Amino acid sequence: MDRWVGKVAVVTGASSGIGAETVKAFANAGMITIGLARRVDRIDELKSQLPVEAAGRLHGVRCDVTKEKDILAAFVHIEQHYGGVDVLVNNAGVARSTVGLLDPSNTQALRDVIDTNLMGLVLCSREAVQSMKRRSVAGHIVHINSILGHKVLPMGTLNVYPATKYGVTAITETMRHELRLAGTKIKVTSISPGLVRTEIIPNSENIKDMPILEPEDIANAILYVVGTPPRVQIHELTIKPVGEMM
Repeated sequence: MDRWVGKVAVVTGASSGIGAETVKAFANAGMITIGLARRVDRIDELKSQLPVEAAGRLHGVRCDVTKEKDILAAFVHIEQHYGGVDVLVNNAGVARSTVGLLDPSNTQALRDVIDTNLMGLVLCSREAVQSMKRRSVAGHIVHINSILGHKVLPMGTLNVYPATKYGVTAITETMRHELRLAGTKIKVTSISPGLVRTEIIPNSENIKDMPILEPEDIANAILYVVGTPPRVQIHELTIKPVGEMM
């Protein structure tokens, strides 16, 4: 991670779970770290979990990734105050696991999943890439995908969540081709975890009898892929807890 010291990392959905662990990891690694979240006060609370020097590198910016105006304002703020984006982690995601795909009056719930997991990811990536291109930066974009982006499991309340994650798998490759054809050295990586103890899993804090990953496991994986040499690109990284049956 030495080449990223002093550079700018942006993480969406940074107020809890994987996002919270990732902003702490980046700040500890010496990066100026911007956490985007609706609950920006939670990012300020994360500073108390860091050494003083690292806490000074962590900053929160309010952003709802389902709203384009929020995304545009956040990236303008980052450009003006921190100089631009070098690393982007698209972590923000929702599942709405109590809503079925064919349930009545479910339109808003389905739109929430699509707008967060797909459109928010694409729009944040677009703004980050434009920042990288303007400054001729060989940056890195990391998408937090899911094993459900590669296989649909026989569960009844997944609604459009697997479809959005399959979309992330396709978008990762589409972005990679666009960036390659444009002659950039910007990397794109999809990380697909199995079950992780986060707020997206109802009552995940009480799961004791099945294999489950912790958010810091995914944060460590993000540091690994971002820390690879400029010549190395991790296309897809699948992470499962030992013993997982999915």
